[in-house]
Amino acid sequence: MAPLLQVEDLVVEFPGARGSFRAADRVSFAVEEGQTLGLVGESGCGKSVTALSLLRLVPEPGRIASGRIRFRGSDLMALTERKMCSVRGREIGFVFQEPAAALNPVLTVGTQIAEGLVVHRLMKKKEALAEAARLLELVRIPDAARRVHEYPHQLSGGMLQRVMIACALACKPSLVIADEPTTALDVTIQAEILALLKRLRDELGLSLLLISHNLGVIAGMADRVAVMYAGRIVEEATARRLFRDPAHPYTRGLLRSMPRPGSSAVPGPRARRLPAIEGAVPDLARLPAGCAFHPRCPDAMPECREVVPSLLPRAADGGHQVACFLHHDTAGRPRSRPAAEQAS
Repeated sequence: MAPLLQVEDLVVEFPGARGSFRAADRVSFAVEEGQTLGLVGESGCGKSVTALSLLRLVPEPGRIASGRIRFRGSDLMALTERKMCSVRGREIGFVFQEPAAALNPVLTVGTQIAEGLVVHRLMKKKEALAEAARLLELVRIPDAARRVHEYPHQLSGGMLQRVMIACALACKPSLVIADEPTTALDVTIQAEILALLKRLRDELGLSLLLISHNLGVIAGMADRVAVMYAGRIVEEATARRLFRDPAHPYTRGLLRSMPRPGSSAVPGPRARRLPAIEGAVPDLARLPAGCAFHPRCPDAMPECREVVPSLLPRAADGGHQVACFLHHDTAGRPRSRPAAEQAS
């Protein structure tokens, strides 16, 4: 059975002073029916651009240079803009990263939730406004009948994020893309939003593409995880396998930097400083030769500085893929597991 969403070799380019550069470089992944895929990586790695490209909403002057995006067997790249408009919101919902910026400040939240229902001709305006109130109740906003007539500035950050989720769910899409849905919220509200997304996913049978820089968020939500660095997927596996046995040095560095009891991020008498990945995410317009991670990688080898590694299966079943010369040579042949990894 084909995946609900299949992305193959997606390339998104932006013009630069030295020619075009790739914000997404041959990105491939799939989302199965009823599955949550977590797309994780540091800020600036291309996650949001990848998400927007799925709806052909790459901000100008960027463009989708090549690749295929298939949804329910249909090639979205081949659709006219009119047909693509019928997919946005109706078939694929989107929860934007900054609801305060995404919502129109001069329209009530009820009007904005109802808009998709009216545009897609699913309901008349009066019926759609009543449905908006029901959706506010669904996302656990108290006194929904009153709140539906309020404006975005009258709601808290957590409530605005719930409104965005209600907008994304209004037309009962099969897939919801949530781009950093908890970034600007405090820890308590983050937990509430994630619990809400998880409950709605289970109750409504949604498929979810969850984008985050926070591996803790991904760990609690995702069935599969794709790790992105400098515009490329560098590792992809089931969440259980990736967290138990990470293969890429970047993934291992991200996991080591997660707060745990006893770390400086968790106050206490035994607090110690979290280990960090040295260096910074490279400028996508000035990537180093070879593997983009090699300047920060403790395991870099000579070939890493010259050749870009391909994303290849690590295990015989193909359920765990990694782009790293620790696991395959430049010809794509498997290597034996590194001694340091075997000892961990």
